[in-house]
Amino acid sequence: MIRDVLAERLPRDAAVLELGCGSGRHLEYLAENGFENLSGVDINAEAFDTMREVYPALAENGTFHCGPIEDIIGDFDDGQFDAVYSVETLQHLHPDVDWVFEEVARITDAILVTAEIEGPIRDTSSDPDVNYVDEETPLYYRDWNRIFTSLGLVEVDVVRGDRDTTRTFRTTD
Repeated sequence: MIRDVLAERLPRDAAVLELGCGSGRHLEYLAENGFENLSGVDINAEAFDTMREVYPALAENGTFHCGPIEDIIGDFDDGQFDAVYSVETLQHLHPDVDWVFEEVARITDAILVTAEIEGPIRDTSSDPDVNYVDEETPLYYRDWNRIFTSLGLVEVDVVRGDRDTTRTFRTTD
Protein backbone atom coordinates (compact mmCIF):
# COMPACT_ATOMS: atom_id res chain seq x y z
CA MET A 1 0.00 0.00 0.00
CA ILE A 2 2.81 2.43 0.84
CA ARG A 3 4.51 1.71 -2.47
CA ASP A 4 1.28 2.48 -4.31
CA VAL A 5 0.78 5.74 -2.42
CA LEU A 6 4.34 6.87 -3.13
CA ALA A 7 4.39 5.65 -6.74
CA GLU A 8 1.29 7.61 -7.71
CA ARG A 9 2.50 10.83 -6.07
CA LEU A 10 6.30 10.92 -6.40
CA PRO A 11 9.08 10.20 -8.91
CA ARG A 12 11.28 7.16 -8.30
CA ASP A 13 14.22 9.38 -7.30
CA ALA A 14 12.25 10.94 -4.43
CA ALA A 15 13.99 11.00 -1.04
CA VAL A 16 12.09 8.54 1.18
CA LEU A 17 12.53 8.00 4.93
CA GLU A 18 11.06 5.13 6.93
CA LEU A 19 10.75 5.71 10.67
CA GLY A 20 11.23 2.34 12.35
CA CYS A 21 12.70 0.60 9.32
CA GLY A 22 13.78 -2.56 11.14
CA SER A 23 15.77 -4.81 8.83
CA GLY A 24 14.48 -2.97 5.76
CA ARG A 25 11.67 -5.19 4.46
CA HIS A 26 9.47 -2.26 3.39
CA LEU A 27 12.37 -0.27 1.98
CA GLU A 28 13.58 -3.29 0.02
CA TYR A 29 10.14 -3.54 -1.57
CA LEU A 30 10.37 0.11 -2.58
CA ALA A 31 13.87 -0.50 -4.01
CA GLU A 32 12.60 -3.48 -6.00
CA ASN A 33 9.97 -1.15 -7.46
CA GLY A 34 12.42 1.49 -8.62
CA PHE A 35 12.77 3.84 -5.67
CA GLU A 36 16.41 4.84 -5.37
CA ASN A 37 16.91 7.38 -2.57
CA LEU A 38 15.99 5.42 0.55
CA SER A 39 16.75 6.13 4.21
CA GLY A 40 15.70 4.63 7.50
CA VAL A 41 15.82 5.08 11.25
CA ASP A 42 15.62 2.23 13.74
CA ILE A 43 16.48 1.85 17.40
CA ASN A 44 17.65 -1.76 17.04
CA ALA A 45 21.28 -2.13 15.91
CA GLU A 46 20.77 -5.85 15.26
CA ALA A 47 18.17 -4.97 12.62
CA PHE A 48 20.91 -3.34 10.57
CA ASP A 49 23.05 -6.49 10.87
CA THR A 50 20.12 -8.45 9.46
CA MET A 51 19.69 -5.86 6.69
CA ARG A 52 23.32 -6.28 5.64
CA GLU A 53 22.79 -10.06 5.42
CA VAL A 54 19.33 -10.20 3.85
CA TYR A 55 19.26 -6.98 1.77
CA PRO A 56 22.92 -6.18 1.10
CA ALA A 57 22.27 -3.80 -1.82
CA LEU A 58 19.79 -1.81 0.26
CA ALA A 59 22.23 -1.65 3.18
CA GLU A 60 24.98 -0.41 0.87
CA ASN A 61 22.94 2.06 -1.17
CA GLY A 62 20.62 3.46 1.50
CA THR A 63 21.29 5.85 4.35
CA PHE A 64 20.53 4.49 7.81
CA HIS A 65 20.53 5.89 11.33
CA CYS A 66 20.54 3.78 14.46
CA GLY A 67 18.95 5.19 17.60
CA PRO A 68 15.69 6.47 19.03
CA ILE A 69 13.74 8.64 16.59
CA GLU A 70 13.71 11.47 19.12
CA ASP A 71 17.52 11.49 19.21
CA ILE A 72 17.94 11.54 15.42
CA ILE A 73 15.07 13.46 13.85
CA GLY A 74 16.34 16.91 14.84
CA ASP A 75 19.43 16.37 12.67
CA PHE A 76 17.37 16.33 9.47
CA ASP A 77 16.80 19.50 7.44
CA ASP A 78 13.40 21.07 6.88
CA GLY A 79 11.72 19.25 3.98
CA GLN A 80 14.68 16.90 3.60
CA PHE A 81 12.47 13.97 2.56
CA ASP A 82 9.88 13.97 -0.20
CA ALA A 83 8.13 11.20 1.70
CA VAL A 84 8.23 10.00 5.29
CA TYR A 85 6.38 6.93 6.47
CA SER A 86 6.00 4.68 9.48
CA VAL A 87 4.50 1.25 9.95
CA GLU A 88 3.47 0.55 13.54
CA THR A 89 6.27 2.72 14.91
CA LEU A 90 4.98 6.14 15.95
CA GLN A 91 2.41 4.40 18.15
CA HIS A 92 5.22 3.28 20.46
CA LEU A 93 6.57 6.76 21.19
CA HIS A 94 5.93 7.83 24.76
CA PRO A 95 3.70 10.91 25.22
CA ASP A 96 6.72 12.72 26.71
CA VAL A 97 8.19 12.89 23.18
CA ASP A 98 5.03 13.95 21.32
CA TRP A 99 7.14 16.88 20.04
CA VAL A 100 8.59 14.36 17.57
CA PHE A 101 5.40 14.61 15.49
CA GLU A 102 6.11 18.28 14.79
CA GLU A 103 9.59 17.24 13.64
CA VAL A 104 8.09 14.57 11.38
CA ALA A 105 5.93 17.24 9.74
CA ARG A 106 8.94 19.59 9.48
CA ILE A 107 11.16 17.11 7.60
CA THR A 108 8.36 16.01 5.23
CA ASP A 109 8.43 17.87 1.92
CA ALA A 110 5.44 16.29 0.17
CA ILE A 111 3.90 13.07 1.56
CA LEU A 112 3.56 11.51 5.02
CA VAL A 113 2.08 8.03 5.44
CA THR A 114 1.22 6.54 8.83
CA ALA A 115 0.16 2.90 9.22
CA GLU A 116 -0.60 2.66 12.92
CA ILE A 117 -3.00 0.88 15.26
CA GLU A 118 -5.54 3.48 16.33
CA GLY A 119 -7.70 1.74 18.90
CA PRO A 120 -7.56 -1.04 21.41
CA ILE A 121 -7.63 -4.59 20.08
CA ARG A 122 -8.24 -5.99 23.52
CA ASP A 123 -8.66 -4.39 26.91
CA THR A 124 -5.54 -5.31 28.85
CA SER A 125 -4.91 -2.03 30.60
CA SER A 126 -6.74 0.27 32.94
CA ASP A 127 -5.47 3.21 30.84
CA PRO A 128 -7.56 3.43 27.63
CA ASP A 129 -4.80 5.38 25.84
CA VAL A 130 -2.12 2.70 26.19
CA ASN A 131 -1.89 -1.03 25.68
CA TYR A 132 1.05 -3.44 25.73
CA VAL A 133 2.06 -5.46 22.70
CA ASP A 134 4.15 -8.11 24.46
CA GLU A 135 3.56 -7.30 28.12
CA GLU A 136 6.33 -4.67 28.01
CA THR A 137 6.23 -2.71 24.71
CA PRO A 138 3.74 0.15 25.11
CA LEU A 139 1.35 1.04 22.32
CA TYR A 140 -0.17 4.51 22.70
CA TYR A 141 -3.42 5.23 20.90
CA ARG A 142 -3.52 8.56 19.12
CA ASP A 143 -5.69 10.45 16.67
CA TRP A 144 -3.18 10.68 13.80
CA ASN A 145 -5.51 12.82 11.71
CA ARG A 146 -5.81 15.42 14.47
CA ILE A 147 -2.09 15.38 15.21
CA PHE A 148 -0.84 15.90 11.68
CA THR A 149 -3.60 18.20 10.42
CA SER A 150 -2.95 20.42 13.46
CA LEU A 151 0.65 20.63 12.21
CA GLY A 152 -0.43 21.92 8.80
CA LEU A 153 -0.65 18.70 6.81
CA VAL A 154 -3.76 17.76 4.83
CA GLU A 155 -5.15 14.25 5.04
CA VAL A 156 -5.81 12.96 1.51
CA ASP A 157 -6.61 9.28 2.09
CA VAL A 158 -7.56 6.83 4.84
CA VAL A 159 -7.60 3.03 4.53
CA ARG A 160 -8.79 1.05 7.53
CA GLY A 161 -7.43 -2.47 7.66
CA ASP A 162 -8.05 -5.33 10.06
CA ARG A 163 -5.29 -4.07 12.33
CA ASP A 164 -3.86 -0.75 11.12
CA THR A 165 -5.29 2.44 9.75
CA THR A 166 -3.16 3.86 6.96
CA ARG A 167 -3.39 7.63 6.57
CA THR A 168 -1.82 9.66 3.79
CA PHE A 169 -1.10 13.33 4.34
CA ARG A 170 0.34 15.95 2.02
CA THR A 171 2.06 19.19 2.81
CA THR A 172 0.31 22.41 1.86
CA ASP A 173 3.23 23.95 -0.03
